[in-house]
Amino acid sequence: MPSPESEELLHVVTDIAARELRPRAAEDERNGRFPRDIFRLLGGIGLLGLPYPARYGGGEQPAVAYLQILEELSRAWLTVGLGVSVHLLACYPLARFGTDEQRDRWLPAMIGGGLLGAYCLSEPHAGSDAAALRTQAEPTAAGYRLSGTKAWITHSGHADFYTVMARTSPDRDHGISCFLVSADAPGLQAGVPERKMGLRASPTAQLHLADVVVEPSRRIGAEGEGLRIALAALDVGRLGIAACATGLAQAALDAAVDYAAQRHQFGRPIREFQGVAFLLAEMTAAVAAARATYLAAARSLDAGRVVTRDAAIAKLICSDTAMRVTTDAIQIFGGAGYVEDYPVERYFREAKALQIVEGTNQIQRLVIARTLGRDTADDVPTGHPRRITAG
Repeated sequence: MPSPESEELLHVVTDIAARELRPRAAEDERNGRFPRDIFRLLGGIGLLGLPYPARYGGGEQPAVAYLQILEELSRAWLTVGLGVSVHLLACYPLARFGTDEQRDRWLPAMIGGGLLGAYCLSEPHAGSDAAALRTQAEPTAAGYRLSGTKAWITHSGHADFYTVMARTSPDRDHGISCFLVSADAPGLQAGVPERKMGLRASPTAQLHLADVVVEPSRRIGAEGEGLRIALAALDVGRLGIAACATGLAQAALDAAVDYAAQRHQFGRPIREFQGVAFLLAEMTAAVAAARATYLAAARSLDAGRVVTRDAAIAKLICSDTAMRVTTDAIQIFGGAGYVEDYPVERYFREAKALQIVEGTNQIQRLVIARTLGRDTADDVPTGHPRRITAG
């Protein structure tokens, strides 16, 4: 951690994880119960605004500190860690591209946990191809009228605000704008929650907008800047997913190490057999490498560098690591790992989602490939560092 203050934050999170998250994670996941109270708790103690300015109630912590907090939350309960990441993703356009008046009006309540956010980019016909989105934002005398459907929206039906990308002109790349839509806006309705293989306590559903009127003050940035805003937010969001994935992988490793010490065969703990010991060693090395990867990207972000490539690398490596480590954890448990008596089968189901959200891992490979042969540092605008903080 970069500072004594950040070190203390990690201790606070470790305590919350032990008292509030681990004791209820399995039951809430089994019952599909969203822990909205946990997000109010985290907001109340300042953990929903770690990277944002103190003026709005934020902690002004570097990305290195924020992401390690996110890892620790995810190690205890992925639904919470992922939810924090998604919430900060929804806040990012306002914090980074909003006006001072907009930030003063909305950001404190978002950071304080009073307003929970959802990020709305994907659509039924526009997933990886974000520029193909069809949701329309028609200019009117009252501002804009939004119509369309968003898909795979985390917190849909539970969020208090939605950061929505919608089309204000036919131009493919420069015809998208960003809007902050209140959950109580007439015409806005969440769809039926998806029945998922994992992360069942984290609600995911479509979001339907039927002639939703949005006042001009709720447009973030200029008209046509929405795709640029969305992609900038995704750079930070992918680092969040990388930290979440590392936390999940660490949880699976912890469980496997404990089980291998307790489970005896042939008169001794199974961890003493080379086949198991080597598998645990490989899992340990993979988790350490994943952590080093996302922290390296975080340091680049804190230094003001463009992190598009680094974020894609981190998201790819860390989520693939989570999938591999949770799979190996089940192997160490054997038949016990395949039943719900132990948590590793849930970790395995949850890991798969991390290879898909915030851009599939195939898209991450495409992003990385497109940067080959050039230095992404050349993309940093003079005097305009690319940081997670507002400004």
